[in-house]
Amino acid sequence: MKRKKIVLIGAGNVGCSFLYSAINNMIADEYILIDHFNELAEGQSMDLLDAIGVLPHCDATIRNGTYNDCNDADIIAITAGRPQKPGETRLEMIQDNAKIMKQIAKSVKATKFDGVTMISSNPVDVLTMVYQKETGYSKNKVFGTGTMLDTSRFRVLVGKELKVNPSTINLCIMGEHGDSSIASIKYGSVFTKPISEVISEGKISESKLKEIHKDVVQRAYEIINRKKSTYYGIGACMMRLASHVLRDANEIETISVYLNGEYKNNNVYIGVPAIINKDGWTRVVNVPLSDEEQSNFDKSCKTIKENFDSIE
Repeated sequence: MKRKKIVLIGAGNVGCSFLYSAINNMIADEYILIDHFNELAEGQSMDLLDAIGVLPHCDATIRNGTYNDCNDADIIAITAGRPQKPGETRLEMIQDNAKIMKQIAKSVKATKFDGVTMISSNPVDVLTMVYQKETGYSKNKVFGTGTMLDTSRFRVLVGKELKVNPSTINLCIMGEHGDSSIASIKYGSVFTKPISEVISEGKISESKLKEIHKDVVQRAYEIINRKKSTYYGIGACMMRLASHVLRDANEIETISVYLNGEYKNNNVYIGVPAIINKDGWTRVVNVPLSDEEQSNFDKSCKTIKENFDSIE
């Protein structure tokens, strides 16, 4: 059986949180770290390798490498880029990180890589578009982490309010992974009960759900103000997405994928529910939106397109 191989490009906090989570969940057999600062990648691989000795049944290999290691990789995960500064929006990082992403795309394209690329560098929607355009890879084999983390945050906070496990909450955040995201509320549910019934029963109000969405939008800024960066949450999201690909799971997550008429929009990578398997993402899942939600989603698409155009 072919060994499952993940190449990480960008050996900072986000990337190594992803690898640490992946190693603990034993989703792959081989992990390669690539970074502009080779000593950082070497040090991180050595540190991660130390964990193997105390993890049960884990015999994965971990080392720093080069772009040649992409040739037979199943997944390339990209987290490279400069960190978000306190008070800075994700979109304000765009010029610096777009240059980095273009160089990475050229380096990957020069290899024989034919797998799935997962991107978590910010601003993730725009940079996913940059990478796909630069490489020319199939749009379905390239996706960003999108609003998966936002959705997780939303479900955790709603679950806390309702005193139920977040996994029972079928509500999602869509649009830009950033300030223009939208909360898909109108047709959501808690377990099998429509959210409209939960609201009518007085267990939570629509205004409270909108307030929680605002908290979700601000949550990254609050974390960055306190500890300079966020990485555990997104690292866990990346692990889950990589696992879906490697297991050919056909799971649904809110990730950044290319729209071709879905949700009344075209030619943009943006966070929506999509099916993920060994081929990348295969289909966008249509969630009914209210008129207000659709209008806000359209604005989010416009924001991403304008920012992509600004670097082109």
